Amino acid sequence: MVCAPACPVSFPPQKYNADYDLSATQGADTLAFVSLLEEKLLPVLIHTFWVDAKNYVEHTRKWYAETIPFPLNFFLPNCMHKQHMERLQLMWGDGYMEDEEKLEKELYRDARECLTLLSQRLGSQKFFFGDLPASLDAFVFSRLAPLLKAKLPNGKLQQHLKSLQNLCNYCTSILSLYFPWDGGEMHPQPHAAPLGCPPQKKNTPRNPTLVPCCALFPPGDLPASAPRVGGAEGGDTEEDPHKRRNQLLSVLVGLAAMLGYAFLSGIVSIQRGAVGPAGRQPIALEEEEEEEEE
Repeated sequence: MVCAPACPVSFPPQKYNADYDLSATQGADTLAFVSLLEEKLLPVLIHTFWVDAKNYVEHTRKWYAETIPFPLNFFLPNCMHKQHMERLQLMWGDGYMEDEEKLEKELYRDARECLTLLSQRLGSQKFFFGDLPASLDAFVFSRLAPLLKAKLPNGKLQQHLKSLQNLCNYCTSILSLYFPWDGGEMHPQPHAAPLGCPPQKKNTPRNPTLVPCCALFPPGDLPASAPRVGGAEGGDTEEDPHKRRNQLLSVLVGLAAMLGYAFLSGIVSIQRGAVGPAGRQPIALEEEEEEEEE
């Protein structure tokens, strides 16, 4: 469930490019920061959400199990967990489990340094290259927002991110600007350009908002792919049929499993016999008893 970064982000049919106005130096900075995030931050994010036992059991697996439809929610989280473990093994080598504690300390130290460097590079700017978003902003947001918004039981790296106030404000600003239905603190601008796109002319139709390209972690408190309609009560009404369907399917599967076990274990059996004249079977039993007495 991890996709490779696509930088620069572009919209070929509309002839838009997220980095169309960046200089050569800024383009080089984009590639450098993307590589830095992939090397220093991504492994720790995978470890935080998928390897840390407490976070995985109490947050990641629980979220996916509640969100993925039945019956896929029983085995897909475990498959995804296995995939991320294999990816970490490719990143760290076959012997990473031998001294996992030492390696974990080094990786978390590098990740904290990476976040601090991002904070210093952002400074007091709205986006990394000024007042307009670029592909680097989309990529950084896709890494930082899940870490910032998720309710993690063990949030060592999350605490460091929350201590960097400009990065927290940066994520909150993007959430409120491009995902206004999530209830951000800031008011969305009515004519804001999509994240990663240049500003458009008045008569030009809006492009869809650029959603971060990574499905690495559960969104948790992040916005859904579309605004919620009808308020909280409407959302509950829409979810009720699915809940009832899942409950009904669970009951049916349980009954089928119980009946199958009963038949296979011999607790319940079906016998077929010819129906004879009434009273014939008891007479036969009496004759057998008399023979035994003789």
